[in-house]
Amino acid sequence: MDFEQYPDSTFRYLTRADVIEAARNVDIVEAVSDALVLHSEGQSILPEEAYLGWTTPEGASARCLAMPGALTTDTRSIIGLKTINASLANPDRGIPRSQGFTLLLDQETARPVALMEAAYISAMRTAAVTALAARHLACEAPRAVAFLGCGTLAQAHASLLLNTLPTLNEVVAYDISPGRAQSFLDFVKKLPGGERVTAKAVDGARGCVAGADLVVPVTTVTQGYIEPDWLKPGTLVAHVSLDDLTEAAVLDADLVVVDDWGLVRDDPRRLLGRMHRAGTLLGPDGEPRTGVSPQARTKQVDATLGDIVIGRHPGRRSEADIVISNPFGMSILDVAVADRVNSEAESRGIGDLLNL
Repeated sequence: MDFEQYPDSTFRYLTRADVIEAARNVDIVEAVSDALVLHSEGQSILPEEAYLGWTTPEGASARCLAMPGALTTDTRSIIGLKTINASLANPDRGIPRSQGFTLLLDQETARPVALMEAAYISAMRTAAVTALAARHLACEAPRAVAFLGCGTLAQAHASLLLNTLPTLNEVVAYDISPGRAQSFLDFVKKLPGGERVTAKAVDGARGCVAGADLVVPVTTVTQGYIEPDWLKPGTLVAHVSLDDLTEAAVLDADLVVVDDWGLVRDDPRRLLGRMHRAGTLLGPDGEPRTGVSPQARTKQVDATLGDIVIGRHPGRRSEADIVISNPFGMSILDVAVADRVNSEAESRGIGDLLNL
């Protein structure tokens, strides 16, 4: 077979700087909202992710995730794959914890259309899910946001939340590294809208959470520490890092929302998945895990965020409700944002055309 006779097979390659430049004209919150609606309406394909974990030679936990996904609109399908890799020791080396690529594929030929840096899109779409949760599930006029963990994800959240929640006037931060917390607050003050907020660091997690209308844990913990009595009535917890809440906090919540119940149900590592396996968390249908007997005290997942966005579920019932939004993370959101970034890059000639 003469491979050189194949027609030209070019694809667009976008570095992190290219992605950031192209994303300036992309409404990431809108892209994520549209993808959640399509998913809620059954117009998506979300296979199981592939997970590879290992211990580095220096003893740090590391992992690689491969996450394919597709969305079907009225005119076409958007098909892609996100691979994101992380080592918990990377911040100590002065480099981001996570990095990887997002790949977009041609619907007809399945050939690569674009390959781009993944971490920026991953962080911003995660923050966009929190912004949507705040828009639909926070108390009226939220004023104080608490950040537990002050790394890259905290910065992404601050950038979007100050832009999308005009009533915010207080940012409280806690990190096990005081220097990182201070660097984060310096970053916040330089953001558009940063001049309108008071920003302070506190010495402990409980003091950070106290009084907050919106709590955003973006840590690497694997054991819960946020207890029910830490949260004031009306708090929305955007449970981004998935293991910061205790089981008691979930059981005491008035409303529990996920992005995709199937992903949560099948996961053996994160809090809600462990609770379902133990019989203390039921799915939206009220059914326990097959072969597992419900415990004396259980909590039922109320809805998906997509159901709330389209009005299928009313969401918060009162201003005093404590609400948990638990976004496991879906590849279709990365693919949706990457598709819009690629369209913008194509129209503006951003990136490099490479040949397979």
